[in-house]
Parts: sequence; C-alpha cells; structure tokens
Amino acid sequence: MLPKNIPIFIKNNLEDMPAKAFRSRYIIAVLFAVLLLATSCKKTKDAITEDVLQQYFETNILNRDFKVKLATDNGTDLTSQYDGYTFRLLKNTNYDGPMTGTKGSNVYTGTWSSNSDFSKLTISLTLPNIPAEFVFLNRIWRFTKKAIPVMELAPSGSAAPYVLHMERL
Repeated sequence: MLPKNIPIFIKNNLEDMPAKAFRSRYIIAVLFAVLLLATSCKKTKDAITEDVLQQYFETNILNRDFKVKLATDNGTDLTSQYDGYTFRLLKNTNYDGPMTGTKGSNVYTGTWSSNSDFSKLTISLTLPNIPAEFVFLNRIWRFTKKAIPVMELAPSGSAAPYVLHMERL
C-alpha cells in the first residue's frame, strides 16, 4: 500500500514558467532566426549588387566611345554643338579615371568619377582653353537610365531642366 503523502504525479518544472512565455518560446525562436538570417543576407546581397553594377559599368561604359545624342538646357536643344565629338571614359580605379573629348585631331582631357553604386557620374573636362560647350557637360550627373547603347543623365541634386543622352558608338 502507498503512503498517503507521496504524490502520484510529479510536477513538471515547466509549469512554474509563466504560461505566455512558455507558449511563445517557439515564436520567439523563429523570429530570432528570421532576424538573424535577414541581417546576414543583406551584406551578401549588397556585395553581389555592387559587383554586378561594377561589372556592368566596366563592360558597357568604360573604354567605349560615346557621342552626345541629346543635350538640352531648359528646353533649348544644344545637341548640334557636340557634332563630331566623341567622348571616352578611361579606367583609373573602378570609380574614377581620365576622360577625353575628341573632335578631329583636337583632344581635350579631363576626369570622370562615380559614386559607389554607380548612380552618379561627375564629368570634369578641364583645360585652360576648353570649348564653351564643355561647360554644360562639367557637372555632377545622375543616371536616369543606363540602357546601353544610350546613357540618359540629369543633373544630380538639382531640379535644373538639363538633359544629356550619350550614345555608345
């Protein structure tokens, strides 16, 4: 015969935990796992995106000849000023380098640079006697479209109504 003071069922220690915490422990574990995965994948995605953009820029824009297909200043068409010019961006690093503008035997030099996500292009054609039409090109541009063969650009950080389309030859 069993003594009267001995319990037949032994209490589970988990019964002492608050009921909500016990029931939600799986939800907390899943949320923590999702958060951990989301933050660790972001760095990989950014690196892959940067590599793809860099490769696209290097393959389609650097060391290629371009001509001005369209240039407008506040609705005024300036395209004819660039007839006969070819422009080339050469690589120094992935984000900058020398630039040339050539018309006939005249070669004008300068530099270009881009930001880390290749969304902006800074053109600086500098010579003591650069043609007046280069003043329009010398600015920070943002890409509105990079669909090769045409790069479509607009001023960066400005609402100025300038448009520049450069077509790859």
